[in-house]
Amino acid sequence: MNFSGKYQLQSQENFEPFMKAIGLPDDLIQKGRDIKGISEIEHNGKHVKLTLTYGPKVVKNEFILGEECELETMSGEKVKAVVKMEGDNKMVTSFKGMTSVTELNGDTITNTMTLGDIVYKRVSKRI
Repeated sequence: MNFSGKYQLQSQENFEPFMKAIGLPDDLIQKGRDIKGISEIEHNGKHVKLTLTYGPKVVKNEFILGEECELETMSGEKVKAVVKMEGDNKMVTSFKGMTSVTELNGDTITNTMTLGDIVYKRVSKRI
């Protein structure tokens, strides 16, 4: 399945506790809470380019599925990780004790990030 497209955040669960857990300052958490972020994905074979736009903040990550890469996290930190496909509609990666699962179902992308016992879930729809 190809993830290519532009998606807008529709809903999220546990935003504040998760952002605090990854070390984001309270002022940025308050600013980011109500922003309907846009995710743009270019998926061509094993090559994936991801651009996340949250108001003035833009995070760009580019990687080859199954190969080690450097990713920028939501806190701006750079981490080494491997993004893998599971089945044909799920991308999974882990770094610094956190697991991220991005699943595509039709026009909906669900991203679930788990850190310890905090589960942050974002649901975005294709626009």
